[in-house]
Amino acid sequence: MAKINTVRILLSLAVNFDWPLHQFDVKNAFLHETLQEEVYMELPPGCKLQVEGSKQVCKLRKSLYGLKQSPRAWFGIFTSSMKAFGYQQSSSDHTLFIKHNEGKLTMLIIYVDDMIVIGNDAIEKEALQTYLFREFEMKDLGPLKYFLGIEVLRSRSGILLSQRKYTIDLLNEVGMLACKPSDTPAAENVKLSTYSNQIPANKEQYQRLVGRLMYLSHTRPDLAYPLSVVSQFMHSPSEEHMKTVIRILQYLKSSPGKGIVFAKGDTLNIEGYIDVDWAGSIDDRRSIAGYLTFVGGNLVTWRSKKQGVVARSSAEAEYRGMAKGVCELLWIKNLLQELKIPTTFPMKLYCDNKVACDIAHNPVQHDRTKHVEIDIYFIKKQLEAKIIEVPHVRSQDQLAGILTKAVSSKVFHQVLDKLGMQNIYAPT
Repeated sequence: MAKINTVRILLSLAVNFDWPLHQFDVKNAFLHETLQEEVYMELPPGCKLQVEGSKQVCKLRKSLYGLKQSPRAWFGIFTSSMKAFGYQQSSSDHTLFIKHNEGKLTMLIIYVDDMIVIGNDAIEKEALQTYLFREFEMKDLGPLKYFLGIEVLRSRSGILLSQRKYTIDLLNEVGMLACKPSDTPAAENVKLSTYSNQIPANKEQYQRLVGRLMYLSHTRPDLAYPLSVVSQFMHSPSEEHMKTVIRILQYLKSSPGKGIVFAKGDTLNIEGYIDVDWAGSIDDRRSIAGYLTFVGGNLVTWRSKKQGVVARSSAEAEYRGMAKGVCELLWIKNLLQELKIPTTFPMKLYCDNKVACDIAHNPVQHDRTKHVEIDIYFIKKQLEAKIIEVPHVRSQDQLAGILTKAVSSKVFHQVLDKLGMQNIYAPT
């Protein structure tokens, strides 16, 4: 399956270079592919046994829907076909196939049986379409409008990614289409935890709601922090946890059509923001880290996650988060280099912790920093090669703050505006 992060990067490039977006669908993708392993199945109902009472089974020669081997068999066949046609498989995302031809570029990215073709080589696009339709049973869906439940609206000003229909269907399903809307998805200064005397909530309902909401995070960075928090209590949810999930639904009621806008920028700079809420988890005192990355001024990736270890200082927590942000920037850099897209270096990763920035630029290590020595050498190597920069940013200008903690309504919506989130369905 394609990384949604890769899809957003390609959409940002398509806006900046005015590339067309075309979508295809493969019919019965998992059927009729040759299996590499021996797979047996029980006889289907109604099939008569040759010998009554025997324990006969069927040996499959072709894949079927429901088999764990079916996706791998299908993708193996598709990969071989694309390579035979002269396409190179990306090392940054194996579902992305690239072809360069006399300075022109054609890309195909596939998610199970849905594929998007992007590029500026019209002749190669026609040849690829003819080849795919000859090799597989395909359906031409025309210009990209709807992909994996995500609505893609394109105009002269850019591209909007929205999940409005999915959001409205979810609110209707849980009976909250007429609920009182909330201005933010999480209450300020409220920390969730697990208590011994908590009132348990319906576990199945809680898990299903959180799972449905997590799919919205593909186009809603504003939901990343509250969803990362509520997903930590899937094993034992309480009424307090359920109230937080209900508040997220109330927030969605206030802006079901909000999404990310990709607009054309002046340059293709790669930038990132990293922020950490030190010891933000009440249960284990681990810190919550979040980062955002931009390509050409458009938000393409984000993440909010609790760190794996307990940090002994805010500088240590920030520095560990900085290492994760650098890894994300390097991945984007490698992807753009495979596409031969010119970018400017060094890439900037903004951090609002002055001590963490000083550690990054300080070549002298001592006892206070040896417990994060690996991260220090990793970041220092990128700084010395002038691949990245770690400039300090004021806390009030830190965009990644909404990924680590609940903030006031005013700050929250100011950050969303800077991230390029809009609701074109809002009344004017």
